Amino acid sequence: MTEPRYDVIAIGNAIVDVMAPCSDELIDELQLNKGGMTLVDDEGAAMLYDAMGPAREISGGSAANTLAGMAALGAQCAFIGQVAKDQLGDVFSHDIRAVGIDYDTPAREGDPATGRCLIFVTPDGERTMNTFLGASTYLPKEALDEDLIASAGVLYLEGYLWDPEEPRRAMRRAIEVARAAGRKVAFTASESFVIDRHGDDFRALIEDGLVDIMFVNESELATLTGEDDFEAGLKALDGKLPILVATRSEKGAVAIAHGTRAEVPAAPVDEVVDTTGAGDLFAAGFLTGHVRGESLERCLEMGAICAAEIISHYGARPEADLQELVG
Repeated sequence: MTEPRYDVIAIGNAIVDVMAPCSDELIDELQLNKGGMTLVDDEGAAMLYDAMGPAREISGGSAANTLAGMAALGAQCAFIGQVAKDQLGDVFSHDIRAVGIDYDTPAREGDPATGRCLIFVTPDGERTMNTFLGASTYLPKEALDEDLIASAGVLYLEGYLWDPEEPRRAMRRAIEVARAAGRKVAFTASESFVIDRHGDDFRALIEDGLVDIMFVNESELATLTGEDDFEAGLKALDGKLPILVATRSEKGAVAIAHGTRAEVPAAPVDEVVDTTGAGDLFAAGFLTGHVRGESLERCLEMGAICAAEIISHYGARPEADLQELVG
């Protein structure tokens, strides 16, 4: 097996976040699922955008955010994801390349438009996401650069993108390519509703030994395992995954690797401004530590520090010097 050209290559939604502060009253008025992620169509996205106050456009997408954090930590990364030939597609393509991530997926002609996530941030820092996936759902297997996938130490897959059929086929093929090349596969469950729809697929991937590193939060772990108790959920996956990483917001995070358990508290933060991307940046810190051969506890510490940075400001891309923060 050759030395990897990239530390991580990720496949995920290519989305631009449109973010605005709002009141709890507006959340109620619009009947939004506070703190959750809801899929909307083009018409719904337009309606919500009209209801927003002054907004900021920041490139997002869960796996892309993770790579942005890894690149800020000095890792070598590449991304596969579908945009359309439009203004937001240009924004996304520019932003991901500008932080040093290789991105060569050709833009798609015609409708639908590039995906966007309309994010309403309430005074408590909670983010309510409403996502129009747009062109992201049309990522075909033919868009995969299989040599590129085989050249990365870790293939990182975003659960959100498992929902539409075409990119799901692409990700299944990517797993085959990575496995054939002797590379690792990391998977983030993304959201409980994704597990509700595709939990059988995820559990099959785990049972078949096709996932090396699994990222879940506390609620996703419960949905995946059917166990409401956190410790019972961890036990349900005992021995089925080489590495399981479970985050618990302000209660910190736990990782279990080959029977060894590590646990860290949440990193301190002066003020929680916006929780968008906390899990994405936790994964960035953990994976960067992992590809560098750091201890399990150190990987968790790096994840916690990166998550703390991201929730201290608007947007899911780092603003501070992550390398300095993680020491």
